[in-house]
Amino acid sequence: MALELIAAIVAAIAFAGMFLALNKLLRGRLPKWGMTVSAGIGLIGTTVWLEYDWFNRVSAELPDGVKVVWQSVESMPLRPWTLVAPITTRFIAMDTRQIAQHPNNADLRMAKVFNFGRWRPVSNALMVFDCAGGRQILVSDGVEITEDGTLKGANWVNAPEGDGFQAAACAAG
Repeated sequence: MALELIAAIVAAIAFAGMFLALNKLLRGRLPKWGMTVSAGIGLIGTTVWLEYDWFNRVSAELPDGVKVVWQSVESMPLRPWTLVAPITTRFIAMDTRQIAQHPNNADLRMAKVFNFGRWRPVSNALMVFDCAGGRQILVSDGVEITEDGTLKGANWVNAPEGDGFQAAACAAG
């Protein structure tokens, strides 16, 4: 966050400097308020670019085998540019390298998922998938899977059609 603030300030100074250089070339013919407007354009433009580029930067740094399975693309009235081009503010990635298969039920898989959010710390959780039944559950306290693969302490949730979580977990292994 601090580096993004510094980048925005540097961009504001650079845009104001370019305006100043152009004004010198034109022998002072540009209005005085132009430097302030140029600095504002640099500041706002850099901030908007950093917001839109956040998902690409963070997802590109994920190690091999950690796959993005869901992303939230949003439009926000307080960021009017997102009404034209929605922005990714959150996404979930799954570690497909370490998907565990139940020893007595090959259709049950368990995977670690990571929740990324703009300006939020990364959190992680475990999910269990029933590949044959098209079901899944987020593991929490009190959830237990027996030796035969029966779930205790919670109810399965049916995976929606085309669910990225289910597809990634069941494709592995």
